[in-house]
Amino acid sequence: MTGSAEGADADAESVPRERRAVVAKRVDAGDADLAEITQLAAAAGYETVGELTQTRTEDAAFMFGEGKVAELRDLVRRSDAGAVIVDNDVGPYQTFNIGGELPEGVEVIDRFTLILEIFGQRANTRKAQLQVELAELRYELPRAEAKASLAKRDERPGFMGLGEYDESVERDIKRQISEIQDELESIAAKEEARREQRRDSGFDLVALAGYTNAGKSTLMRRLAAEIDVDENADRHPDLDTTAESQDMLFTTLGTTTRRAEMEKRDVLLTDTVGFIADLPHWLVESFESTLDSVYRADLVLLVVDASEPVEEMREKLVTSHDTLYERNEAPVVTVFNKVDRLAPGELADKRGALSGVAPDPVAVSAKTGAGVAELRDRVEDELPDWERERLVLPVSDEAMSLVSWIHDHGHVDEESYASDQVTVDFEAKPSIVARARSKAAGLAPAEST
Repeated sequence: MTGSAEGADADAESVPRERRAVVAKRVDAGDADLAEITQLAAAAGYETVGELTQTRTEDAAFMFGEGKVAELRDLVRRSDAGAVIVDNDVGPYQTFNIGGELPEGVEVIDRFTLILEIFGQRANTRKAQLQVELAELRYELPRAEAKASLAKRDERPGFMGLGEYDESVERDIKRQISEIQDELESIAAKEEARREQRRDSGFDLVALAGYTNAGKSTLMRRLAAEIDVDENADRHPDLDTTAESQDMLFTTLGTTTRRAEMEKRDVLLTDTVGFIADLPHWLVESFESTLDSVYRADLVLLVVDASEPVEEMREKLVTSHDTLYERNEAPVVTVFNKVDRLAPGELADKRGALSGVAPDPVAVSAKTGAGVAELRDRVEDELPDWERERLVLPVSDEAMSLVSWIHDHGHVDEESYASDQVTVDFEAKPSIVARARSKAAGLAPAEST
């Protein structure tokens, strides 16, 4: 059990009290790790000024033991904190009870409320805003239902000080959820049409997946070309010419698609919001349309922070596989990132230890560029096979237009001219080859061999 204040006086004047937080966590056994919740707090704009942990079974009334809550109260006073962030799923009555023991005005925030706050800050598009609203409503619904049940049972509005119960609130939440789902389905249909249009244009779709802070955004910057795919899309901050990657969770929310630089294939690379441990089902479901970019890709790059301990890497790989293989049919390539942080021989040891969950990973450093060329080759090797075709066309304006179209939609290995014909040897997606044949058939006299 621990409780400590950090820099309570050093930053008191520079950080508003409401953004100064004590982070706390209870675990049933072992030692509580506050590293991730501290990162999440920083991502939401909080300054951590104190820490408290406890190892014991959950207390139904307070989450922590009553003595530990008293210790938490004293820590909040010493550190002049305006918020307590609990790295647990704290029930509504536990939240109320803890808050009643703290100095007036101190907010109690549980893990999922904090994540929703971060999402809300990062939601810059209509789709992202809708997903955040949906998650917030799904978070609130069981609390509204619990309040209704207890209010009816005890026949007293405002049970446990949670406010007067109004049964219309529950109905309104369900109505809003339904309306948001309908709008998200409409957006998803448009995005699917856009994906198919891009495939018809000869692009392969590659998605970056993985936990937050694995380095996905930095890797995207390494792989991406300078051309924006969608002029209306928000530019990813890591891809701005003056921006640096931030060591912060959830620097972006939603998806960003960029054209990647490859030798032969035209690839569109999509970066999505990172996975995070212990997310409840209702929260994952709220961002399902964002995960469609992963589920419907031609290839997924699963990025893992290779500088983390083996057991942590293993746990994240297993969880990621459960998420990806649930609906995804595309091949998955595991990328061990941040290898520049490893000691000599450490990479080989981790490859061996994790061979069961990552049998053939590509090792890279997105920061230095090491291994990125090998990753490009692997991407092209793992994408669905192209067909080879040889077309012999008459020399005409229409034929030259077709040759130009083939260059744009496939990879031309050889192009040769005779007095009255042009021969094009190329590779492309089967759908592109079929369309090229169809276009050539309309060019008389034309020959295909």
